[in-house]
Amino acid sequence: MNLRRIPVPSDVAIIEILGQYDNKARYLRRRYNVELSIIDDEIRIKGEDEKSLDVVEKVLREMINITRDGHLLDWAEFEYIVEENEQIKDPQEVYKKSVGRVKAKTEGQKKYIDAVEKNDIVFSIGPAGTGKTYLASAIAVDYLKSGKVQRIVLTRPAVEAGEKLGFLPGDLIEKVDPYLRPLYDALIDMLGIERFISLREKNIIEIAPLAYMRGRTLNNAFIILDEAQNTTYEQMKMFLTRMGFGSKVIVTGDITQIDIQERSGLVITQEILKNIDGIAFVYLTDADVVRHPLVKKIIRAYDKFEKLEKEEKGETIEKRSRR
Repeated sequence: MNLRRIPVPSDVAIIEILGQYDNKARYLRRRYNVELSIIDDEIRIKGEDEKSLDVVEKVLREMINITRDGHLLDWAEFEYIVEENEQIKDPQEVYKKSVGRVKAKTEGQKKYIDAVEKNDIVFSIGPAGTGKTYLASAIAVDYLKSGKVQRIVLTRPAVEAGEKLGFLPGDLIEKVDPYLRPLYDALIDMLGIERFISLREKNIIEIAPLAYMRGRTLNNAFIILDEAQNTTYEQMKMFLTRMGFGSKVIVTGDITQIDIQERSGLVITQEILKNIDGIAFVYLTDADVVRHPLVKKIIRAYDKFEKLEKEEKGETIEKRSRR
């Protein structure tokens, strides 16, 4: 029987690694047919299969590293780490890329962060749960804290999804507030509620609907356009020309979730701005989903369903054309 030893640093609580009542340890034992034990200041793993030992060792080491960074893993994140370590050859190459306290959890996210470092405008396109908005917010906060920019500007189109804005209570800002809430949530996670409120009051962080961007020039700012698949051609052109000196821009969107009747400005932009130096397009996939493991399965199921629908429609049109 083969043995692996993993030292546990003194600043890491073993309960955070093995789980309450050893639930994470029991999960790993059952799934990979290994023995796990704690002796002195190290975790010992015994097993017959080298590949299983490799996965368990990588999972435990990654959990220790994340816990040392101050993040307490919930069960969904634990399952995600297990799944990813089964699928990739060298997960340390993926996880070593980080922004402040936030680490890239997939190869696609690592490419995303690299693209922002090397380009002034980055388009991040992919399905829900891939970290498009969250990573953009993390990078923006990192740039603000390091003094690379003087403020953060976040915006998104206020597209009505079933309800009419006119029937919602309050003034225009209060009416569009629900559309901007995901941006609030990401920044509060990064900064804490008190710091976030303070920076908003000083206008160092500005969150506004896309219509408020017209006529402005944004210098020394980190600018994020979220839900860009719901912009029109004119809105996208207007937004991109707001960029001033010393600024960075991230545009995020999911071109499978377009809620407007017109052709999406994000879709058109991919053709117009391709091959321009300083502009990068990063495409995330269901492999980059970092929410509950079921989210990845849901996205794949919908993709399969939509692909079949298109094929059936294509066959119907072809039959009609033959008549």
